[in-house]
Amino acid sequence: MELSKLLRPNIASLAPYSCARNEFHGKQARIYLDANENPFNVPFNRYPDPLQLQLKSSLSKLKGVPAANIFLGNGSDEAIDLVYRCFCRPGVDNVVAIEPTYGMYRVCADINDVEYRPVLLDERFQLNADRLLAATDAATKAVWLCSPNNPTGNSLLHDEVMRVIASFQGIVVVDEAYIDFSAEASLTRLLATQPNLVVLQTMSKAWGCAAIRLGMAFASREIIDVFNKVKYPYNVSLPTQQAALEQLQDPFQTDKWVRQLLAERQQLMQAFGELPITEKVFPSDANFFLTRVRGAQHVYDYLTDQGIVVRNRSRVTLCGECLRITVGTRSENTELIGALRRLG
Repeated sequence: MELSKLLRPNIASLAPYSCARNEFHGKQARIYLDANENPFNVPFNRYPDPLQLQLKSSLSKLKGVPAANIFLGNGSDEAIDLVYRCFCRPGVDNVVAIEPTYGMYRVCADINDVEYRPVLLDERFQLNADRLLAATDAATKAVWLCSPNNPTGNSLLHDEVMRVIASFQGIVVVDEAYIDFSAEASLTRLLATQPNLVVLQTMSKAWGCAAIRLGMAFASREIIDVFNKVKYPYNVSLPTQQAALEQLQDPFQTDKWVRQLLAERQQLMQAFGELPITEKVFPSDANFFLTRVRGAQHVYDYLTDQGIVVRNRSRVTLCGECLRITVGTRSENTELIGALRRLG
């Protein structure tokens, strides 16, 4: 893969904005008179580290990925959007994605005026690499894979994913937002040998930090450098960086949450399988599962009236009459099942 041939010409020649904090990077300072900041209201008066180096150092140790191979953004959605902005020429290039999957891939394609080509999964919500690759052409710049997938909950077959990575001569993005709940190993271990691979992860799910909006992209140094060149200068706030660093100090708490949620997922899926309204409960490697029920909209409306909100995915391709159920606490899950038993 030649990255220069994949980049949009204007991005390849882009001179990035040089912020004040970048220009003195690597030197010691006591007095900051460079960025037109207010000297009062410490620490919120100062711009945050534009490259989040301390946070990346902590993540590097945890993930086993060099800091230079990590991009941090305002949720994973920022990295998703950057793939389009860096590699896809509006009105010219296209991307290929599995269907059904996370909706932001298509939304970002529409925003950036890039053709989006969905390829249906099979009846088990599994990927067929040959069929997906057949949808690509010379103008295809990226392929989107989500594993474990949303909203289906299952991990994609590893061999099929690897065939796509090995065969496609563009960017392959594997979104691993739910990888902490799966027995599958992260594909970050392949970054050194797969220069076209971008792996997305997040602090929102297993780490319980959806409110701080911190997404991670792991890729080759060349791709990360491009992302850093195009991103807005201070894209991750100081409170977000501080909150993430604090959370990373106790990874064992996150492990405990994951174990609890996996145990709850098993019990909740079993309970759903015994409900009269349930037609099928699909396998899951995430902190949610998909279930097909009789009268999904009726069930959704009934639960809403009970103050319980789930996700009706009936309008999503291949997900007719399906609800997506996020695994909650023991008491929340018990209340959900109790309400559905009263429904009949």
